[in-house]
Amino acid sequence: MNQDKKSIKGIYLTDLAAKGGKYVATWCVQIPEIDYNSCIKCKLCQEYCPEGAITVSEDGSPKIDYRFCKGCGICDHECPKKAIKMKEIEGL
Repeated sequence: MNQDKKSIKGIYLTDLAAKGGKYVATWCVQIPEIDYNSCIKCKLCQEYCPEGAITVSEDGSPKIDYRFCKGCGICDHECPKKAIKMKEIEGL
């Protein structure tokens, strides 16, 4: 396995921070919003994000870089507390 990839349950994810990534958010229709009152800081959203758009701050809270988020909703689907909800982008 390459050193710039990691395996999560059999899925290989590229570290976009090391690779430079590509902006994808210009074409998405929905974006995730986090309810920090419900978030238990489990980091599953970060682990499952296929674009590497979710990082974790010093206090353990997830942060979404919307430049890389493609609006797929995997983070919403995988959140055990449903602290992430997909919202329509206004103006579309």
